[in-house]
Amino acid sequence: MTTHFLPASSGPSVVLVRHGETAWSLSGRHTSTTDVALTATGEQQSRRIGEALRGMHFAQVLCSPRRRSRDTAVLAGFDEVDVDPDLAEWDYGALEGRTTREISAEIGHPWNLWTAHAPDPLPAETPDDVARRADAVIARLAESTAAGRDAVVFSHAHFLRVLAARWLSLPPTEGGRLALGAGSISELGFEHGARVVARWNMHV
Repeated sequence: MTTHFLPASSGPSVVLVRHGETAWSLSGRHTSTTDVALTATGEQQSRRIGEALRGMHFAQVLCSPRRRSRDTAVLAGFDEVDVDPDLAEWDYGALEGRTTREISAEIGHPWNLWTAHAPDPLPAETPDDVARRADAVIARLAESTAAGRDAVVFSHAHFLRVLAARWLSLPPTEGGRLALGAGSISELGFEHGARVVARWNMHV
């Protein structure tokens, strides 16, 4: 039975939805520009997300341009979304399709996207690049939150982790401390007027 999502914020909420499972997310392959489809499990997760969010009214429904996010939104019952290129996943460049384990084995020591430095392999975007996109999304969300209205965002794991860090005015690399599973729901909100992470990595 699906649990209905009840906002925990004392003010307007920004609900974050990581897209449902894909074959690449299941295997840990870095997926940014590759337009992979949801698995059957990912489709089920998306429908459960829709059931959980039923009854909430969102003034903004923002979505990444990638198929896996758009399909998640549609299966969750959001046929009309505002596609925002800033919500695309971190651009991994030449690291696309590779796992952290594979990269670590190749260079002979542990590798981590959040702390990678040359001469080790680097993604096409830096953490600061992703943070600039996240800040632009937060500014756009202010159209709703400033008016006391809720919003929902369909996007990707690494981008949403950076978005949460920037919501808290933290460096983007602090997103590395926020694990986020496929098909999860999180909530950014307010407590006594201050921005908070009200809920994180919920599975319904």
